[in-house]
Amino acid sequence: MAGQSLRESVQGQPFNDILNELHAHTFSGVPGESDPFTLSELDREYIAYALALYYQCDHCHHYHGRAVARLREQAGCLDWDWQAEIVKLILFLRTSHDSISTLEWKGWIEAWRGFALRIHHHRAGLGCNIAYAIGIARADEHLLEIAFESFQALYPDEETLLGVIRDIDRVVVFMKAATSKNRTDPILKRQLSQRGIKV
Repeated sequence: MAGQSLRESVQGQPFNDILNELHAHTFSGVPGESDPFTLSELDREYIAYALALYYQCDHCHHYHGRAVARLREQAGCLDWDWQAEIVKLILFLRTSHDSISTLEWKGWIEAWRGFALRIHHHRAGLGCNIAYAIGIARADEHLLEIAFESFQALYPDEETLLGVIRDIDRVVVFMKAATSKNRTDPILKRQLSQRGIKV
């Protein structure tokens, strides 16, 4: 009986439809339904790309990498090695306060500020936005505090600050679901196929 049923995904189409709608609310917006965005679509895609690297999801990495490249081209952005720099950013952000000594953490903060400033010269606020996203993703209060400290200078207007945090949080919530789904679907499909269930 299970072998007779052919589905498009493990989760089923109604669930995927909801994920697609959530994707639209997170990145492109749904006319008349989505809250307004504060960060540009390009900034949100940079954050998604960074989270895809952080979660090691090849599908999301390629998808959001193409989206960043397309939006950069549309906007006529100046050329910089954004892919390599975001990889370095992720390597930087894999360090957590609890895994190193107090002295190392002080050194990390100093090095981080210099690196974030370097990224800032290419794309304003990008390093701190990504750091905040990683902080949310792993519930890292120390990283959230460091990024929030920078936010107060980057986004002095309270409404803008709230909008930025809201946009980042939405991207994180979407990406955590999407990267989990995209990383585990091949495993689930392989297991189901062993029982003759095709999805």
